[in-house]
Amino acid sequence: MDHLAAVEERIVTERIKKKLDEVNAAAQEQLASVQDHVNFTLQKAYFKCAYECFDRSRKQEEISNCVENCSVPVLNANNFVESEMAKFQEMMNRSLMVCQDRFENAKLQKIKTEAINELELCVSQAIDDSKKVLPHIADRIKSSLSMS
Repeated sequence: MDHLAAVEERIVTERIKKKLDEVNAAAQEQLASVQDHVNFTLQKAYFKCAYECFDRSRKQEEISNCVENCSVPVLNANNFVESEMAKFQEMMNRSLMVCQDRFENAKLQKIKTEAINELELCVSQAIDDSKKVLPHIADRIKSSLSMS
């Protein structure tokens, strides 16, 4: 029975990993246009702005300050995206911790196979719920970055 439970646990672990891969792919898909905006629109504006900073009539410190000011929109955008995604990750981690706690409690009360199945269902639901939130997070980021 232990061998069977170990095989089943490994299968469930693989399924859970696939679900986590799904949420990562969904996040990348939802944020592709944001990354494109930051990498091309904002970075392009940064380089144009920085280019204009280089003027022989300016002192080195003025040039450095000018270039640094040009980088502010890109840095702010990157920081905002990272902050929003960290909040999303934290929310998802809390959901998965609840699943882990339920699994540990179920192992004490039930057959391990049942506990594993309940863990898989809980994780699947938590990840599906997280995936549903992603479009709203992407919209909030796009709105904050003034993307149309």
